[in-house]
Amino acid sequence: MTVQRTTDTAFGWHPDEVTFAADDVVPQALVLQTSTVSGEIDGDQPALHVAFVTDAGQTGDGAKYVAEGATIDDEEAGLDEVLVHTKKIARLATLSNEQFRQAPTAARVAASFARDLVRKADASFLGDAANPTGLLHATGVTDASAPVDKSLDVLVDLLAELEVQGATPSAIVLDPLSWAAFRKLKVAETYNESLLGAGTTDAAPMLLSLPVLRSRFIPEHSGLVVDRTAIASAVGPVRVSQSEHAAFKADATVVKATWRIGWNLVRPERIGRFTVGDISGS
Repeated sequence: MTVQRTTDTAFGWHPDEVTFAADDVVPQALVLQTSTVSGEIDGDQPALHVAFVTDAGQTGDGAKYVAEGATIDDEEAGLDEVLVHTKKIARLATLSNEQFRQAPTAARVAASFARDLVRKADASFLGDAANPTGLLHATGVTDASAPVDKSLDVLVDLLAELEVQGATPSAIVLDPLSWAAFRKLKVAETYNESLLGAGTTDAAPMLLSLPVLRSRFIPEHSGLVVDRTAIASAVGPVRVSQSEHAAFKADATVVKATWRIGWNLVRPERIGRFTVGDISGS
């Protein structure tokens, strides 16, 4: 019996597919910077089960003093879980073989694909209404008492409230226009000095000692304070493949990139949400 192997067949019967670690290809994606990547799921139906324990002190007595020889009360451990389903982001383009063979084409198309993946991932991570729900629409998060308006007081209060909930804020997420407005805040009405510094020698954008992550794909005048340990995510590799056979009649090459991601909030109360009002200066 003759066994046909991929080493013996024509290329059309065993096309190449290349995978890249998402951290290497799309490191700027917010899902990688603001969540805890807990695994990888392949398919729309399977889910990642992320287990966590609710501290007894949050819902009951928790740890307490007991006298010598006294019986210690048994308090049930709060074992819980959240499910993370994923969705696939895809990008495909067909290029004539003549164009694809031009020196800069492959590299530029790859860079464009990476930007498209980040655009869709960021927009979904923050703004999707469901399946999975973006952070700006999530229920149970801690909302600021008012828009951030002319001072940082509301944001200071929000961070304090998050810490009361047990959060350890790791970053602030803003759209570029809101960050620009923050940079225009003055130390006082009669001063032209920026409250956050001149910004001409900043090593990294910071606000209230937290790194600021900016994305042009975030809805304007909205922001988040995130604790990455409160967000569980499932992130797969970026898969890139090309075929000269899918568009054989057109003498063209088809290039495809896919990326599967998903997320869920483990402790939503540890995520802060705020809007940015008229923050043009005092």
